[in-house]
Amino acid sequence: MEIVIVGGGFAGLNLAKELLNEEGIHVTLVDKNNYNFFPPLIYQVATAFLEPSSISYPFRKFFAGKKNLQFRLGELQKVIPTENKIILNNGELTYDYLVFATGAETSYFGMENVKKNAIPMKTLNDAIEMRNTILKNLEKAAICKDIRKRRKLLTIVVAGGGPTGVELSGMFAEMRKNIFLKEYPELGTTASNIYLVDGGDALLSPMSKESQEDTLEAVTKLGVVVKLNSRVTDYVDDTVFFSNGETIQTKNLIWAAGVSAREFEGIPTESYGRGKRLATDAFNKVNGTQNIYAIGDTCIQLTDKNFPGGHPQVAQVAIQQGLNLAKNFKSMNQNKPLIPFVYKDKGAMAIIGKNKAVVDLPSPKLHFKGFFAWIIWLFVHLISLITYRNRILTFYNWMTAYFAKDQSLRMIIRPDKK
Repeated sequence: MEIVIVGGGFAGLNLAKELLNEEGIHVTLVDKNNYNFFPPLIYQVATAFLEPSSISYPFRKFFAGKKNLQFRLGELQKVIPTENKIILNNGELTYDYLVFATGAETSYFGMENVKKNAIPMKTLNDAIEMRNTILKNLEKAAICKDIRKRRKLLTIVVAGGGPTGVELSGMFAEMRKNIFLKEYPELGTTASNIYLVDGGDALLSPMSKESQEDTLEAVTKLGVVVKLNSRVTDYVDDTVFFSNGETIQTKNLIWAAGVSAREFEGIPTESYGRGKRLATDAFNKVNGTQNIYAIGDTCIQLTDKNFPGGHPQVAQVAIQQGLNLAKNFKSMNQNKPLIPFVYKDKGAMAIIGKNKAVVDLPSPKLHFKGFFAWIIWLFVHLISLITYRNRILTFYNWMTAYFAKDQSLRMIIRPDKK
């Protein structure tokens, strides 16, 4: 049985790991990057509190010595279902079963100026670009004599009130208090604002009302200006435009407001559901296909009675779908019955700042905030990292930052363009 997995995130990598040493099954994992990374912590790379290597690990290093697992660097261009073949940018692969685990990409809701000028927050590359942009703008502000231009360089607008937006705005607020004024004394007389904006009427909308209220109170106390019911409509000439007619002048619009799945040439149009997600049956097989599957953010499954509108696009869904599909591939290999996927909700959490977080647990229904929730967040994210090396590096950086209220990672590193 030859299984090709496209995408090495939570879903794809957990599927591959679960099939390790399974007799009769060979797995090829394809990814456009040569490394796996941990998306929930890229905001800490973006704000220079973690190194990229703390939350990433090379696929080939991970697959080394694993006889039935193979890695292929490449980007999917086309699927030919009638030939059980995929075309990559650097060759082709044949399969018995194809699994899409490609995740989601940033959605700008058709706003080309936002796409062109905003700073996205989805990939490790995005995080490094954001770090460079923020640091370069701080340096420009330090020598800028025009008060209006300086204020635009220092103002940060974070669009999107989900976990990424909340975590970024909280981190920026603490950096403004503990780092920026100390390292940039030239900016001491200039006011800088951090805005967290969202088109809905609450932060962390999927979480409990208690978490929403606690988060709003906490980020406001940190000095973040929260603007709800404020949908971004354009970003032109350093001006963010909102649907209610308001505007904000800034050089730093960080986009954490939406995601969309990808469409793939060769997959029939009727196989797609809402948000370009591949519609699947209870076993994650793509509707209208015979041997093509989809797991994680790139799929929408309407068969789970507890989630009739589809599962949330979160890490736990991707992990559990990857593990369940692995069990089903093993069952196929042994002619045993398959198990339909049922999501087990383990709760939701978000960090707001130092000693500040919110956690919702579904069963029993519990809500935590403050220091205890912060400890839970740290523990869960630490053990979720892929290797012991990542966990040790991250823990060391966290402890350094906790006691020093600082990190020494604020370098502008970028390749020369030749």
